[in-house]
Amino acid sequence: MADEKLEAPAEEMDELEGEDEADEGQSISRTEELSKRAGIKSQLNDLYRDVEQGFQDQYERSNEQMDYWDIYNCALNENQFYSGTSRIYVPIVHNAVDARKTRFTNQIFPVSGRYVECTTETGDIPHEEIALAEYYIRKAKLRTKVMPALVKNGDVEGQYNLYVSWREVKRNVARKVKKPVEVDGLQIPGEDMDDIEESTVTTGHPFVEVLADSDVLVLPQTCDDLDEVLEIGGSVSILRRWTKSKIKKMARIGEITKSGADSLVAAMTEAMANADSRTNKSKEATDAAGIRERGKYALVYESWSKLTVKGEQVICRSYFGGEDQILGCKRNPYWCDRLPLFSVPVEKIQGSFKGISKVEPCATLQYQANDAVNEAMDSAAYALMPIVMTDPAKNPRVGSMILSMAAIWETSPQDTQFAEFPPLWKDGMEIVAAAKAQIFETLSVNSSMMPNMTRSLHTKLNQAEVALEQQVELVSTADAVVTIEEGVLTPMINFFIELDHQYRDEAIMVKQYGDVGAKAAMHEIPPLQMDRRYAFRWSGVEAARNAQQIQQQIASINVIRGIPPDQYNGYKLNLVPVISQLVENSFGPRLAPLVWISPEEQLPVPAEQENMFLAEGFEVPTHDMDDDQQHIQAHMAGMQQAQGANAKKFQTHIFKHVQQAARKQQAAMAMQQGQPGVPGGAGPGVAGTPRPGAQPAAQRPAQGPPGMIHQDQMKDPSAMPRKM
Repeated sequence: MADEKLEAPAEEMDELEGEDEADEGQSISRTEELSKRAGIKSQLNDLYRDVEQGFQDQYERSNEQMDYWDIYNCALNENQFYSGTSRIYVPIVHNAVDARKTRFTNQIFPVSGRYVECTTETGDIPHEEIALAEYYIRKAKLRTKVMPALVKNGDVEGQYNLYVSWREVKRNVARKVKKPVEVDGLQIPGEDMDDIEESTVTTGHPFVEVLADSDVLVLPQTCDDLDEVLEIGGSVSILRRWTKSKIKKMARIGEITKSGADSLVAAMTEAMANADSRTNKSKEATDAAGIRERGKYALVYESWSKLTVKGEQVICRSYFGGEDQILGCKRNPYWCDRLPLFSVPVEKIQGSFKGISKVEPCATLQYQANDAVNEAMDSAAYALMPIVMTDPAKNPRVGSMILSMAAIWETSPQDTQFAEFPPLWKDGMEIVAAAKAQIFETLSVNSSMMPNMTRSLHTKLNQAEVALEQQVELVSTADAVVTIEEGVLTPMINFFIELDHQYRDEAIMVKQYGDVGAKAAMHEIPPLQMDRRYAFRWSGVEAARNAQQIQQQIASINVIRGIPPDQYNGYKLNLVPVISQLVENSFGPRLAPLVWISPEEQLPVPAEQENMFLAEGFEVPTHDMDDDQQHIQAHMAGMQQAQGANAKKFQTHIFKHVQQAARKQQAAMAMQQGQPGVPGGAGPGVAGTPRPGAQPAAQRPAQGPPGMIHQDQMKDPSAMPRKM
């Protein structure tokens, strides 16, 4: 039943007076309930009052953020000046925020599929740990679910907030098995029967939650990071909205006390939910999606702070259901003793932990565009209908002048004239266009970030202007996503591995790419042992930021090839790592390994072994080092013994040997006649290949692809290009 009472254990009813002093110096368990200790209870009461006052102090900020969400959701509100017949919303800010979301997400998650790099104390590359981190990235759905919402929240609210926890899912699966047949307790040999066996499978992975800025409170709000907040005695609080089922589940798993859960469920009424004065961003989101949120819920504060327990300052997580209603308090449950919240501002403001919304400077311009377009559409309704002017004294048949097909007006044309309402809608659309240009400039959005961007004839850009615009977009985007990379993604990945070390006890199978150029394969990763120190870093941003470096690498390879070997001073040139990395950056880790053939795969196969494979119906390729005439004779003998479709396999393979022998003969003749040299050597060079240091491009007078960065304009990606 929904209103059933949750029995509280007897040990919770005793107040542990003075126990802090008696237990001083003893270890503090992470599962021990601390809210019943007298010393802890007084600290929690003071903490609740500070948290309650803190949420009231940031109410004005939260209320303004709801207006910014109305702008993104294209909802007209009381901020509009004009109130007429038309109710149109121009989605300028909406399109700009979506463009930034698309660009940022694609740059954070490059097409190569490699997002993490790791360094260790020994200096080797831990491929298993990197594969595990990228496996958790896919399980947490960072690319599809988390990152788009996080980027939009940052632009609208001015703050990136992520909360990470460990989620386990249990499934009761069934499978078919073979069991021996038993008669009177004796197994009958050689006879089996089909049976169904059920088992419980538990899978766990990090769960990432995007939080609304209005539900996150940091005290004091003048700190620079969350670690500093706890060190100076502050707190980090999150506003939760729990239903009855959620409250009972939290009590069942031991996160809150059963007595506190019982009193909170009993206090939940319909008036309690309706009287919620806190800003509820999730309700606004469901309303924008056409869903009406109903039901009762309780407001619960989840607070993280340092409390004095047994004479020691430790990080604790506390839950408050109201004044003098402490639901539970325990030491930080994570072994790494870190906060699961990752919060950074979009743009750092000195003296404030939280940032300013990117939509705030554009709000009045969006309202102006909405007013202008609605006024324009109201005037367009009059402009589309003609005005008929006639003299009633000279035209007694005014009532018969009806606008219809093939109508006949019995009046003098000189007595009746047509007029038009001024086309004021054109002026209104010019105002909208001006507001749109200013909003795009404020949000650092240009035409290269907008899909299907249309331009008028007089604003058409040439190729050089398009290249400059795309370069500015690349630099500005790279600068923006660095905040997400360093403030959220890098510490989050390290937290993923620490959660894995704490909660995973069984080996799992994950896809591992291995060394550059190696094919992807499934590898079994045992539970991690934290005997070696790993340092993980999000490297997905670097792949898109180094677009210019890929062009420079292509030109550098040609330069290296032209350097004489006697200048290496004993070193030997090995371009395999450079070429492998270049191919992988261009085509991704799935396609790049197919370009290379390992030395093991290049060994020739004896003709007798090929006959055995062909007789079984397998496709057998030819090898450059094969003695074609010897192989043809051996395969002819094997074809005489083969039958049906396998005989055609022999014929096809023999034909490949004939073609290969012809190619070898042509190559030998070409070597005798001589051929052009290699770029950088003594010869004139091979036609169609670039000179040393040159960038491959189409021959003149053909043009390069639109947006290609000219070699003379190459510069540091961190520096803005000069104004043209």
